[in-house]
Amino acid sequence: MSTWRRRTVLYLLSLAGVMAAYAFAYHIGMAVLEGRPSSFLHSVQVVVETFTTTGFGSDAPWSSPWMNVLVILMDLTGVFLIFMTLPAFVFPLFEEAMATTAPRAVEDLSGHVVVCEYTPHGESLVDELETRDEEYVVVESDAGTAADLYDDDLSVIHGDPESTETLRRANADAATALVADADDERNASIVLSAREVSPGVRVATLLEDRTNEPYHRLAGADTVLSPERILGESLADKITGSVDAPDAVSDDFEIAELAVQRDSAVDGQRLTDSGIREGTGVNVVGVWEQGEFRSPPSPDTVLTEGTVLLVAGDVRNLESLRRLTRSKKRQPARSNVVVLGMGEVGTTVVDELAAANVDATVVDLEDRPAVDVVGDVTERSVLREAGVLDATTVVLALGSDTATTFATLVVDELNPDAEIVCRAAEGESVPKLYRAGADYVLALSRVSGRMLASTVLDEDIISLDTQIEVIRTPVRSLAGETIRSANVRERTGCTVVAVDRAGEVITDFDPDFRFRVGDEVIVAGTDADVNEFTAIASDD
Repeated sequence: MSTWRRRTVLYLLSLAGVMAAYAFAYHIGMAVLEGRPSSFLHSVQVVVETFTTTGFGSDAPWSSPWMNVLVILMDLTGVFLIFMTLPAFVFPLFEEAMATTAPRAVEDLSGHVVVCEYTPHGESLVDELETRDEEYVVVESDAGTAADLYDDDLSVIHGDPESTETLRRANADAATALVADADDERNASIVLSAREVSPGVRVATLLEDRTNEPYHRLAGADTVLSPERILGESLADKITGSVDAPDAVSDDFEIAELAVQRDSAVDGQRLTDSGIREGTGVNVVGVWEQGEFRSPPSPDTVLTEGTVLLVAGDVRNLESLRRLTRSKKRQPARSNVVVLGMGEVGTTVVDELAAANVDATVVDLEDRPAVDVVGDVTERSVLREAGVLDATTVVLALGSDTATTFATLVVDELNPDAEIVCRAAEGESVPKLYRAGADYVLALSRVSGRMLASTVLDEDIISLDTQIEVIRTPVRSLAGETIRSANVRERTGCTVVAVDRAGEVITDFDPDFRFRVGDEVIVAGTDADVNEFTAIASDD
């Protein structure tokens, strides 16, 4: 029973008791004090008329002062109860009657994607699906969240995704794929239910703890994704200087993000004067500055600490550019790399650093193996004990964006020269972290959304672990047009990085390069821009 219903029952019982008490007192008073006895039913009628303000004075006037006091008390009680009724009982009744509720089933839906629970990861996937006009339905267990999504015109039903009945109402047996995006334990349960409803549906799960992967496999998951592991590897790459992220366009052509460090060979130079293209043969596709992506970058862009270059080129050339962006004065060592947070991302960062022979001082709230300092990372004393004042690089791998933002402010205040590398849970926190002093930020929700889209849509997303999205996609609707006439950058904000033509990757082309039937292009841009390009390029 809902809260307002319980309140209503209690109110009605209390009201009946109060009215009965007044009726009994009025009945006795009329007989004893006024000498005008009447039936008890008449006394009840007087009380009802008084409480509802529908009639007064049928027995007036009263000669006894005590009867007048009783009638005054009845008047005041009735008014109080009426005014209390409206906000406490009547208004909630109308609110519940008019409130939006999400449907509990879908009809005539097939070939769709079932997304179990709506999280920041699932939100990115839904954006991808809507951009490509792919059918989907979100199964949300929280009634309020489901109602909000329904108000926002998302395809959603309210129900428990662990229930086979709920999955049947989502037409999971006719779906092309199902995504389990709750916690690890619930995801395993969702997979088992999905397999009972539809043994052939493709099931993907998101993993929080890598040790739970075998159980997801045993439950029947086709794909088990660990975005936190990939994110941790990417953050470690920013420290070790390796160019081994899985962003290969071809065997000898890759895309990477390189952060400019203070005192590096290109620090303080304009892009046009840096000699990057001439000296390394690498193309600078775009530039991140304080969370804002510009593509193509202006030749007058000044490369400073915190500038992140999106570059494309031969692996050897990328290594040459990496050396130009690295500080000549700072080399990772145990004394100057500090990792804050030992969750899945932090653990991956530490493991990757160890594999590259780079030690780190680790701080966490819990005393566990590999943790050097136990304490709250937002407290200055704890950060001082961890050696943040002498650190050249600080990695924030915390689970809360609020804690990450505050810790970034504290670290930047203690050591303005430190390179701050952050893990964010949600994409909307990225600009805030840059403003707080971070040098590089990567959002888990973006990595997760891309991994899910790549799995569910069979889409070749080349860059999973960068701040921007890089994909390979056919250009059916652009065949016969040039890059200039297609107006790709102005229409979508994307940059064409390369063209795959019959197995040959073409990277050197001008605005008059003409697309052909069968071409696949590699484009780079923000998630929203890439979605816009995909919608245009695949429009038949």
